[in-house]
Amino acid sequence: MAERVIAERMIQQLHAARVGGDLAGLCRLFAEHGRYEIVGASADKPIAIRATGIADFRPWLAMLVKVFRLSDYTLLSLVVEWPRATAHWRADIYSKVTGVTIRTELVDLVELSEDRILSYTEFFAPR
Repeated sequence: MAERVIAERMIQQLHAARVGGDLAGLCRLFAEHGRYEIVGASADKPIAIRATGIADFRPWLAMLVKVFRLSDYTLLSLVVEWPRATAHWRADIYSKVTGVTIRTELVDLVELSEDRILSYTEFFAPR
């Protein structure tokens, strides 16, 4: 039971920081040598980012926070099988580059420790 509470809290903090554009808050959640990956498709091409260690993926997080603004966030489901959690969520994502907002479905596969994210993989698909 305590593990589920930890996972729920960390996913809530992760999503709150992401929706709020809080780079420092995002970085605090990850283990120093954690793994970060995003896989998906934009309107015209696939996107894949993979980095290991906060020093390598902090610039990617900074770019995400700077370029994309999220709104109308909804957590659709959360499955916890400690130490892993899977979150399915939806948000409207506004690109400051294109000026377009796109409704997007996302799935996060997260491996957790008691206080940090060890591995994070995000899949997304515009709707």
